Amino acid sequence: MIAALWCSGLAGLIQAADVVEEPKTIRKTCGVCPEGYAMTGVTPAPELCKDGEPTLVQCVPLGGNMLSVCGTCPEGYVEVGRSNVPSRCGSADGGLVSQCQLQNMGTSLPDPSQGGIRCPPDCGSAAAPGQGAAPPPPKFRPSPDVR
Repeated sequence: MIAALWCSGLAGLIQAADVVEEPKTIRKTCGVCPEGYAMTGVTPAPELCKDGEPTLVQCVPLGGNMLSVCGTCPEGYVEVGRSNVPSRCGSADGGLVSQCQLQNMGTSLPDPSQGGIRCPPDCGSAAAPGQGAAPPPPKFRPSPDVR
């Protein structure tokens, strides 16, 4: 009985380990960016990208409050600026670079009334302003010892 429970618990841990996905980071790939990423740069690279499209693209994960992307802003973002930079984004869309802001920034920013604490889970009481962990500096400097 105990062995069966232990094995079923072990199987649950193995299954949970299979579900874990690696954190999204900035990446470079040939052709187009994968789902959940936005393109931030393009460069011809026929020596690296031999199969399919000979362009190397830089991709950033979606979710940041501000993104500067090639082309139009991804879904969930609004355009706050644009410029043409063919050296960065190639000839597609005339080299358009869009500055994009997340439409709902409230979920990504801490509550200013909480002093930078994200609540929940850190909803405990905070120290009063000016009350730090270090003692205050002395009011005057002691005179040096004369020998």
